Amino acid sequence: MEPDGDLNPDADDLPLRANTKHILVRHYVLDLMVHCDKRVISGSIVLFLEPCSSGGAKAEDDIEPEAGDIGTKYQDTAALGEDAARTERTETRMEKIRDTGDDTEGDSRNIQASQLWQTTSCADFTFVLDCCDLDVLKVEEVDVTPLSDVLGLPSNLASERSQLALIQNLFSIPSTQWRQKHRLFSLCSRAPGGDSLHFYRDRWSLQVRKAGVTTPQEFPRVVKISYKTTPSGGSVRWTNDQDHRMCVYTAGSPINNRALFPCQEPPVAMSTWQATVRAPSECVVLMSGEEQAVPAEDGDTHFLIWNYYVTMPMPASTFTLAVGHWHQVPAETPPALKKVAEVSPDRGEWTEPELVTEPAGFSGENQKSSQLQTGRGDQATSSDSARCHSSHEDEKLSATDYPGMADDAISCSHGDYPCRFSERSAGSQRVIPHRVFSPVCLLQKAQMGVLKLLPRCLAAAHAVLGVHPFPRLDVLIVPAGFSSLGMASPHIIFLSQSVLFPGSPGSGVSSLSLCGSRICHEIAHSWFGLVIGARDWTEEWISEGFATCLEDIIWAQAQQLSLKDKAEQFELKALLRWRRLSDELQNSKEELQILRPNMDRTGQVSDSGSSTVKHALNPDKTFMQVHYLKGYFLLKFLASEVGEQQLVDFFRLFVRKYHGQLILSQDFLQMFLVTFPQMERKSLTLGGIYANWLDRPGIPEWLHEGSAAWSRARLVEEVKAEVVKWILFGRSHQRKGRKRKRMEPKVNYKELMSDQLVVLLELLLEESELSVTLLRALQRTYRLREQDAEVRHRWCELVIKHAYSPGYRDVEHFLIHDQAMGVYLYGELMVREDPEQQALARRCLSLVQEEMDQSARRVVEEMIL
Repeated sequence: MEPDGDLNPDADDLPLRANTKHILVRHYVLDLMVHCDKRVISGSIVLFLEPCSSGGAKAEDDIEPEAGDIGTKYQDTAALGEDAARTERTETRMEKIRDTGDDTEGDSRNIQASQLWQTTSCADFTFVLDCCDLDVLKVEEVDVTPLSDVLGLPSNLASERSQLALIQNLFSIPSTQWRQKHRLFSLCSRAPGGDSLHFYRDRWSLQVRKAGVTTPQEFPRVVKISYKTTPSGGSVRWTNDQDHRMCVYTAGSPINNRALFPCQEPPVAMSTWQATVRAPSECVVLMSGEEQAVPAEDGDTHFLIWNYYVTMPMPASTFTLAVGHWHQVPAETPPALKKVAEVSPDRGEWTEPELVTEPAGFSGENQKSSQLQTGRGDQATSSDSARCHSSHEDEKLSATDYPGMADDAISCSHGDYPCRFSERSAGSQRVIPHRVFSPVCLLQKAQMGVLKLLPRCLAAAHAVLGVHPFPRLDVLIVPAGFSSLGMASPHIIFLSQSVLFPGSPGSGVSSLSLCGSRICHEIAHSWFGLVIGARDWTEEWISEGFATCLEDIIWAQAQQLSLKDKAEQFELKALLRWRRLSDELQNSKEELQILRPNMDRTGQVSDSGSSTVKHALNPDKTFMQVHYLKGYFLLKFLASEVGEQQLVDFFRLFVRKYHGQLILSQDFLQMFLVTFPQMERKSLTLGGIYANWLDRPGIPEWLHEGSAAWSRARLVEEVKAEVVKWILFGRSHQRKGRKRKRMEPKVNYKELMSDQLVVLLELLLEESELSVTLLRALQRTYRLREQDAEVRHRWCELVIKHAYSPGYRDVEHFLIHDQAMGVYLYGELMVREDPEQQALARRCLSLVQEEMDQSARRVVEEMIL
């Protein structure tokens, strides 16, 4: 690995420093306190460690999949050489700063060390964690041997007083006793601290040593790190919610969770965890966890204590936390809620209608209970479940190459944990318990959109993919500065407010297309992205391409479309994505267009387990969708070869085999080719798929042929006919005299779906000139201000291109409230060198720059400044 000082921290690659081939974190215990006034989270994390065995595989009960591939032999010479070289580099940098006062590139901020770090030897084993933007206060060994009797471990172990034996015995407790196992982890984490360990922290890592310990086998098995986050930490977002109240959530991108807690970031370092979070009593703490937490009062403070846990080993990057003044969206609008419209004078913006809670007879304590009450017996969940569609439980899969996998029997290939795929009761649970949270001002929109659609989408996902991998789901409408339309984590989904329909309630399911499809996209990640993850983060298409493909299938199932309507909807979606991908590939660097940028080196790491994520910190890649779109088209290509339903059946088969594991592209593709041997007769090979789809930039030939067919689809032809009407309308208006310009011709325009409107506006964007009258009539005819964010984005593009000043208010509203989608518009406003448009861009940036995502803000500032 390159030394930290040689990395370009703002462009290219994200380092994963953790030496996961030497030692693994098996379990985390977090004890955190949220300080909203200081924008800091403080506390401790206790790590339970297990060294990799000297024979090349990890311990027998290791929870990590594919141990023979991922775990490798610890080689003392190579490891010590790498550690020594890195230490020599970092100690030299520390001496330089101390002697010269040189703190360029933030060295003084990024470098931190315990007083006795330099007394350790380069020959000592170095435990390396991924870490960024944290203040580490203390690292210490935890001695659990005095707890032998309390832990109730076998007498022979207690007599040996062996910490190694105690912890290994703790790891070996079977998953059927996971509650006891977590209780013991909690007891161990509270054991008295032992010797202080020496530590050193640079920009991307925390390195820990114990003097005289030269191998991972001798390193302490339980380590406690006391620390606090920083207000500007890259993966911890402090901001105001839509009610202008302080909140914090873990964005997880692009540096994942290393700014929330020191951890092992490489995806192969899968672990379980449990967390105690103390937060102000008026706040709700949402977190990825298998049971919804019921808060308890902290007797020492005015805070509430929330406890969460997971029993399924997951990469640290999937850990998600959100703390704010969230309110649970009710199933029905209570009479005590009334609609209030306000105008914010400081921004001059449109504000959404708010739901305000009547205070009379509704104490804060009761409100807290009301917000949290849900679960398996929840009335709304139960009634919605009754309306869900039937599942495909009895369908027969087409594959016969994997015995025992073509029926409902599951043969788990992962390590020992309480797996839902092996629970018979989970198979019939079409709608898992779910809740929706949002700020007060968005409760009604979240109720009419997200809460209305969520049970329908969950049931549809079950019908398509089978058993839900996780037992419950929370959905949170996050602040406007959120960097994307959605993010899925175990047990919790973040949704942007941009997916909420801005029109009037009761507009019908078709008007909720963006909201429904995005919910389906994030739900699909439960299967592809979470319960099955990519072993190499550069292969994002494994999660995003699959979720994009499945969002259409699940959303069609949720709408109960006929085969004809589903096929037509798929054609329209394919055309839109083709246009987007084609435009993106024409305006991006070729190196960013490759779905498998590491190619044959995919999944490879250094002797210690460290690696880099290619292009992860490249700001250009942040706003690209090539891995979504090109991955989607690859799966669509495979469906064209075997049949759509056959591909969906194969998805179910693949999930049954690989759930709980990490995969590379070849795992999916090889199983596909084995399952469908007829592909060999069609000359479809693994090498051919790599060459055409994964390992080279540009557009595969199949896509050119497909796009021609999608352009002739019926729904697209309808749009083209409407475009002709509008062009004729514009020409007719130009021929009329000045006195008759205000008399607009009567034209019968066809009502269009949201996706059709997007195509209509994109085709009109290709026109070099559109009159003010046409634009005004266009907005009035389709009520464009009331359409979803995809439609409004194209409308804003038209407004900017044709300098339609009455529409500038729409652009300003979009840039403020739809920040995840508005970055491109800043560039359009600036490139035309129109003083009024440039002033609009600068004004909008000044209004939202404090709450913007850091990557988005950096890109926009480069455009404007």
